[in-house]
Amino acid sequence: MAQRILIVDDEADIREFIRYNLTREGYDVHTACNGEEALRIAEQVCPHLILLDMMMPVMDGRQTCEAIRRHPMLKETMVVFLSAVCEERCQVESYSAGADDYITKPVSMRILCSRINAIMKRLAASEEIQPSEAISLNESHHSILTPQGEVVLPRKEFAILHLLHSSPNRIFTREEIFRHVWGEDVVVGDRTLDVHIRRLRRKLGNDRITTQKGVGFAYRAE
Repeated sequence: MAQRILIVDDEADIREFIRYNLTREGYDVHTACNGEEALRIAEQVCPHLILLDMMMPVMDGRQTCEAIRRHPMLKETMVVFLSAVCEERCQVESYSAGADDYITKPVSMRILCSRINAIMKRLAASEEIQPSEAISLNESHHSILTPQGEVVLPRKEFAILHLLHSSPNRIFTREEIFRHVWGEDVVVGDRTLDVHIRRLRRKLGNDRITTQKGVGFAYRAE
């Protein structure tokens, strides 16, 4: 079954151009012209990925992303911003809202399709890892070794997993994770940690990292 993508942009020609090219890549593509419509369609089709513009009427991109993260059916959906706004402040706000990635316009369709393909391949690979399968950490490569092969992690994701994995079943508080991974002199929002945990769960399986509500996170031992 084809992976599902929802394109959200208030410009019809952009929506159609991206839809056409992603459909050619083999995806099941849906479109919406604003955030409210995007939420209604997302509830119906449960997309694997939402490609989201920042500046839109009715609900802007950040408001839409925050609503997606609050929705129980959509909180694990990949959200990638595709926006002409290239200011650092705007990009930081998008990640604080729960975005997984941010791509700035203009971007060639070849590059955009390559970025989307890479994200979807990683997503598909992570879904194949079963919770009961053993994994090990490769510190020199910042990667995890699974029965399906090696999965390279971004530096911060690996640091979080390395900390949790060091003491299985122990609950690490958010403050401990911030201190070990980012240091004591860096201010990091809770949403940033939640995004990293969500990405790790996609790659490890949702049962690997458990949440103690209001306290922190733990790596579940086999």
